[in-house]
Amino acid sequence: MITPNEHFVIGADFGTDSVRVVILDAADGRVAGSHVAHYPRWKKGLYCDPKENQFRQHPLDYTESLVEAVTGAIREADTARSRTDKGSISGRIRAISVDTTGSTPVLADRFGTPLSLLPAFAEDPDAMFILWKDHTSVQEADEINRVSRSWGGTDFTKYMGGVYSSEWFWAKLLHTVRKNPKVTKAAYTGIEHCDWITAVMTGTTNPDVIKRSRCAAGHKIMWHAEWGGYPPREFFDKLDPKLSDIRDSLGTDTWTTDVSAGTLTPEWAQKLGLPESVIVCVGVYDAHIGAVGGGAAPGTLVKSIGTSSCDVIIGPKPAAGQKEHLIAGICGQVDGSVVPDWIGYEAGQSAYGDYFAWFRNLLMWPIQNLVASDPDAKDLDLEKIEKAILRTLEEAASHIEPTESSVLALDWVNGRRTPFANQNLTAAITGINLGTDAPAIMRALLEATAFGARSIIECFEDGGINIQKVMAIGGVARKSKLGMQILSDVINRDIHVTAGDQSCAIGAAVFAATAAGLYPDIFTAQKALSAGTERIHKPDPARVAIYNKLYEKFRKLGQFIEGETR
Repeated sequence: MITPNEHFVIGADFGTDSVRVVILDAADGRVAGSHVAHYPRWKKGLYCDPKENQFRQHPLDYTESLVEAVTGAIREADTARSRTDKGSISGRIRAISVDTTGSTPVLADRFGTPLSLLPAFAEDPDAMFILWKDHTSVQEADEINRVSRSWGGTDFTKYMGGVYSSEWFWAKLLHTVRKNPKVTKAAYTGIEHCDWITAVMTGTTNPDVIKRSRCAAGHKIMWHAEWGGYPPREFFDKLDPKLSDIRDSLGTDTWTTDVSAGTLTPEWAQKLGLPESVIVCVGVYDAHIGAVGGGAAPGTLVKSIGTSSCDVIIGPKPAAGQKEHLIAGICGQVDGSVVPDWIGYEAGQSAYGDYFAWFRNLLMWPIQNLVASDPDAKDLDLEKIEKAILRTLEEAASHIEPTESSVLALDWVNGRRTPFANQNLTAAITGINLGTDAPAIMRALLEATAFGARSIIECFEDGGINIQKVMAIGGVARKSKLGMQILSDVINRDIHVTAGDQSCAIGAAVFAATAAGLYPDIFTAQKALSAGTERIHKPDPARVAIYNKLYEKFRKLGQFIEGETR
């Protein structure tokens, strides 16, 4: 039994726009302090070109924001405790676990330094981290798929749903090394964000000693125990010999998140205001660690819903002598990517909250330009309008009842992740007439994301995965009651929305506490620290019947759009 107020752990969740750090009591998961730090360069739109689907982030955004967030969380915790406890909480922090978006790789030199930290590449977007949502490498992903199926050996995508995506490691690096000779010449290795940030804090950035994440390597980098690590040089030589060299720099081993990557270096201990004895866990992706914080268990599908969605479920490993059953169309199945000794299955949608953000930005365009060009409109509060617009639209959309003739939309505004990744695909909206207003389109977008979620569930079930419960975590799940109710009606299942918005931090705390020896295993720590369920959305039978018919139209619309996509 762990005594409250004695042992604390840190979860650092690197999202698309910011890093959130939460300090949790390892005894019961109570939040002692938290802080959010936004990436300053990303906030300015530097190194990005949305029209070209280019989204890059500078490594200094990560390190500077991490320091701000950790010190801010400690300050908040100490302030809250000052009335009863005069000692700083920092001396009782035992471990820190970090999760990031992914696949978000960077090219680095022989010492594991991202090239953008070198003077020669300080402003080169190709030397930055390539964010998960960057889709500049669609053609390279297509080529990887062609080679995988035709090179004469193993299809190395078979544990990745059978399709390699432009959102993933090798496609992004292949695009970069072909495009930028100077960056290519300077590059020695490729590193995922979740691996680099933990390596920096522990002083293990040398590619020969860095502990690579099983989660990242298995789901995005083609690692699998069946072929002893990564595909052979012969495979990568058919794409580009530079990839073969990068492949050799990765080693063959990977580690699960309950393993220690090391302890804080003196430099990082000083920066963060923590003891050098603090354990740093092996890095992981946000949705996978969030799934643990959200109640991942056999039979429980955890939907992490934010800018995009990531759907995660775990299942048992095959019995001795039996082969692992392959599920086509998902984003990979990896032993230990979520919970050690269990296979983690991943799927998702390339856009969820981003779909609504696109619609908001579309509606905001004339207002923003009016303010810029009309002196009489200069007093309009754009930030206030922007924050209110989706909330107002959702409220109005909640009063619209679905019918068989409702406006219908596809959710492929950022391509399709699952089933069968295809980033060439685009969204569509149909059924518009002169009576269609903005709330009707808003509801159609909410329904489109729910239809996309249903297609993922069907993909899992077609592959033999038994889904008994659906948990929803993440910002959109917490904020959009209408969205979650529509999701419940579309999939005809209860939707359990997690209590609080700290699932990633709780998941990180679970791994940190286990790595620190405070709990014997992940499931025991999860039971002690989980926040539980806040609300449950139950399907409405009348709407279920209507949505069944609309879903068939959704599928036919998708088939048409996919057939027309070249």
